[in-house]
Amino acid sequence: MSGTFAPAPGAAPLARQVLAQASMEARLMLRNGEQLLLAVVIPVIVLVGAVRGAERVGLELDGPAVDVLTPGVLALAVMSTAFTSLAIATGFERRYGLLKRLGASPLSRTGLLAGKVGALLVVEVLQFAVIATVGLVLGWSPSISVVGVLLTTVVGTAAFASLGMLLAGTLRAEATLAAANLVYLLLMAGGAVILPISAYGGLGDVVQWLPSGALGEAARAVCDGSVPWRDLGVLAVWAVAGSAATARWFKWE
Repeated sequence: MSGTFAPAPGAAPLARQVLAQASMEARLMLRNGEQLLLAVVIPVIVLVGAVRGAERVGLELDGPAVDVLTPGVLALAVMSTAFTSLAIATGFERRYGLLKRLGASPLSRTGLLAGKVGALLVVEVLQFAVIATVGLVLGWSPSISVVGVLLTTVVGTAAFASLGMLLAGTLRAEATLAAANLVYLLLMAGGAVILPISAYGGLGDVVQWLPSGALGEAARAVCDGSVPWRDLGVLAVWAVAGSAATARWFKWE
């Protein structure tokens, strides 16, 4: 019959490409034990250790330790997944030639980044469920701003994912592995992601403009019932700058 099997060559709509890429990325991440360790187990260990240790070392906080530290660990979970895990995984995908093959497809750099961000958001739902449950068991009593949580998660993930992709797309895989872990450790220790900026004294005026500081402060604000527009603005600037740099300098091989 005429027209029954008429071919219709051409790329799928961008939204469908991004959805397919996000679905594949999410399945790969959930099957990777090492990434799940970094995404779930380490933040839980940090949370339990920090809450128990805060009382023993006499750490001065603006409220109960669990109420201050749990939002910070949620922010750490976003950073570990959206930056460190993504950068390392993408760096080795690039090394093994997987990205080179994707580069020959209709998927653009922007579409690849959007697909990876979508997959990260799926994994972060799992992270939040586990960490929040542990926090509640430890005595956490948040007053959640749902709008604030959604905005902070999406914008924070976009900011760190764009920086992770920039790192993975410009350095060799081994250098990406080293740099991603180094940056992660430095930001975890001194980037105001777990502890509030008030704990850093005069350095707080600087770290509040880092993506880690903005994400940490935003997480604490949304768990206290408010929408942190200033911190969201800082994260949005990092997301736009990182995305522009990734679109400009990311190399498929």
